[in-house]
Amino acid sequence: MAWSFQSAAMDGQEWWQNTLVCCSIISPFPFYWALWNYPQAWVNMCGPNIDPCQRMAHVAHVLKFIQISALFTVSVFSWPPFYCWILIILGQYLNLRVYQLLGEDGVYYGVRFGKNIPWVHEFPFGYMKDPQYIGSTLSLIGCLFWVPWPYVLLWSACYLLMSFMESKEDISSRAKLLKPS
Repeated sequence: MAWSFQSAAMDGQEWWQNTLVCCSIISPFPFYWALWNYPQAWVNMCGPNIDPCQRMAHVAHVLKFIQISALFTVSVFSWPPFYCWILIILGQYLNLRVYQLLGEDGVYYGVRFGKNIPWVHEFPFGYMKDPQYIGSTLSLIGCLFWVPWPYVLLWSACYLLMSFMESKEDISSRAKLLKPS
């Protein structure tokens, strides 16, 4: 069942479904917050022989699967207008370009985990702030034809909060990589 403001009250099943979908949507963000704010704890937990960026990527992919799976439970599928595809393709292009330029270490907080990540000036960097979050948000907006807007708004708000958090980095809190044993 899709989110609806048509009735004054949701039945119990609708309430639980909406709550679970919302929890699934926000599920990665406390993880990202913890890793951003306590990177040394993550590096220590991974140990000297496990790459913290690669481990973060593995966890992030599982959490992304949970998010997308939850959206499928509330989505309505039919052929969307052309502009939806444009937004999705543009958003995914930005995401792909960010990953291409930064690699796994750059995307998955390598700088916070003590890795030396070179500064990038190629497009889309230098042309827009937080191109990965912009790309993800464009993709979500492109999905509005299928997904009820409150879920898209919630997910987009989480990206906005992450962007704000990451813009306030305390360089002194960066982790020190452990030496392999």
